Amino acid sequence: MNEPLAQETGGLTVAAASPEDWQRIAEWSAAEGWNPGRGDVACFHPTDPRGFFIGRLGGEPVSAVSVVTYSDDFAFLGYYLVRPDLRGKGLGLATWRAAFPHAGDRIVGLDAVPAQQANYQRSGFHPSYGTVRHAGRPRRTGAVAPGTVPVAPEHLDAIAAYDRDCFPADRSAFVSRWLTAPGHSAYVRLRDGEVTGYGAIRPGRDAHRIGPLFADTTADAEALFDSLTSGLGPDETVAVDMPDTQKEAGALAAARGLTAQFPTVRMYTGPAPRVRTERIFGITSLELG
Repeated sequence: MNEPLAQETGGLTVAAASPEDWQRIAEWSAAEGWNPGRGDVACFHPTDPRGFFIGRLGGEPVSAVSVVTYSDDFAFLGYYLVRPDLRGKGLGLATWRAAFPHAGDRIVGLDAVPAQQANYQRSGFHPSYGTVRHAGRPRRTGAVAPGTVPVAPEHLDAIAAYDRDCFPADRSAFVSRWLTAPGHSAYVRLRDGEVTGYGAIRPGRDAHRIGPLFADTTADAEALFDSLTSGLGPDETVAVDMPDTQKEAGALAAARGLTAQFPTVRMYTGPAPRVRTERIFGITSLELG
């Protein structure tokens, strides 16, 4: 196996990060208001342990980016951060240039805030669709919807196969970690024993995060949303990132009492991968796609 990347540019050393290193970056993302999940690092880092990069000056972390490879064809970029007091000095770009070769010749995806879209386009990314975070105190039924059950080990293979139609690569190991992680709650929608959708909810810093929310129909998505939020207290809030390719997603969010908070733009370095976009009511995360 290759040694972890280490590169020095103008005093900045960029190297692969350990899970312990990345806990600090998760705190940075929380300070940015990204509302990361409390257990995200434990789920994210094993997906590609060599795909998380930290830039250091004098041994102190100053910048970060992740370039997570999912397959021979697809990677996803996230966590592009520079310590606030050191922005505008080129450290982010230097970190990007050191880390990005990890993707090789794969198509790379990312979720960009609109203000950065032009910068990413200059780096070879092309906009594909918009995503809006919807958040708020949900209207709850207080009950798990009929036909929807908590995810159990016997469901994982079928869910992974369903997920493969909604995501550009096989991520079976990640899905298994995501749906069974401490604090996460996951439900699967079944019809005649077949999966017609699944979703997960996890505690975040500012609100519970729903994602993914994949479903065959709006009715399936509604049932999953209601099941995922059934165990929340009356004052607890949720957030879900919904793509505009799924026209019914925003209506579902509004009907459940959520409001649009902020947009992002999904971008790729090549043709948009073929997935069942009509099933995607909520993406898994802005950090890993």
